[in-house]
Amino acid sequence: MSKRIIIAGGGTGGHIFPAIAIAHALKKIDKDCNILFIGAKGKMEMEKVPQAGYEIKGLNISGFNRGSLIKNIGLPFKVLRSLFQVRSIMRKFKPDAVIGVGGYSSFPVLRTAQASGIPNFIHESNSFAGRSNIMLGKKATKIFTGTAGMEKFFPAGKIMVTGNPVRESISSSAVTRPEGIKFFSLEENRKTVLVVGGSLGARSINEAIAHGLDELVDKEGLQLIWQTGKNNSGHPLEKTKNRKGVWVNEFIGQMEFAYAAADIVVARAGAMTVAELCVAEKPVVFVPYPFAAEDHQTANAKQLVEQKAATMIKDSEVKEKLVPALIALAKDVLKQNELKKNIGRLGIKDADRKIAAEIMKLI
Repeated sequence: MSKRIIIAGGGTGGHIFPAIAIAHALKKIDKDCNILFIGAKGKMEMEKVPQAGYEIKGLNISGFNRGSLIKNIGLPFKVLRSLFQVRSIMRKFKPDAVIGVGGYSSFPVLRTAQASGIPNFIHESNSFAGRSNIMLGKKATKIFTGTAGMEKFFPAGKIMVTGNPVRESISSSAVTRPEGIKFFSLEENRKTVLVVGGSLGARSINEAIAHGLDELVDKEGLQLIWQTGKNNSGHPLEKTKNRKGVWVNEFIGQMEFAYAAADIVVARAGAMTVAELCVAEKPVVFVPYPFAAEDHQTANAKQLVEQKAATMIKDSEVKEKLVPALIALAKDVLKQNELKKNIGRLGIKDADRKIAAEIMKLI
């Protein structure tokens, strides 16, 4: 009899795309496997999951607001309400297993599964585990981690180091550089910089690029593929209208073309972005988001910098240092090749299959 599995989490592409990759891998093992996603209403997963062909239920929940304590007054009620919603969903769906990938909806779903004795699994993508995952890890059936050395956060016997699932469109991509360049209507003979601050954008990166646009494009002859994110700042879309050598949009739907076209990448250092760049084998300048929980993005980036697999600029220094760093790297072919070779060694293409196979074995 085919299994019924709930996958919970979301909020950003870094949680959603790995979750979808795991769902696809489960379907390859058992094509009749019934998969239901649970996310947070109003968040990105409510759009992206149905686009991938899966049903999703939304919870009325939000996370702890670190910037404004007064906004957290209603949080306990939201958590309580979401627990009731989850119980109702689970009673109807009757899951054989629950998988949490991080994000607001993961906690109430995994907590309910644990209280009901349902096999439950955590995927922790970062090298620094989040508080709720640490708490949930004590009663988890198995914990899949993106990196080794996670025993300081989780019971050692429950850990399986799998790496981070990369969406199949990227891990199995056969897109060539000319095809990528053509997709964005750019020129083959110019160095291409991909600027991507994550699905929600990165204000500091956007402002630095907007400020240095003339120098990068006109003076140095580089061309840009620029994902500004939904929360973009500095009106980059207006500034680049009809400008040659710059493709700009809030979101890149087909990242495999962007990676294929790129000679150099500027990115945040979320775990999934790091995983994708390792698979894509691209020279990268990381600008870690400094306000991520426990500053985990800096930890993610440092791991690669220490292995000469990436370069890094602090968010506080991005305005002064990013554009000069890009220009210097674009001129240094030896450095580009070194970064490509070293980051490529860290690429893992089968994390989704490892996770899916282990889950199916244990339920």
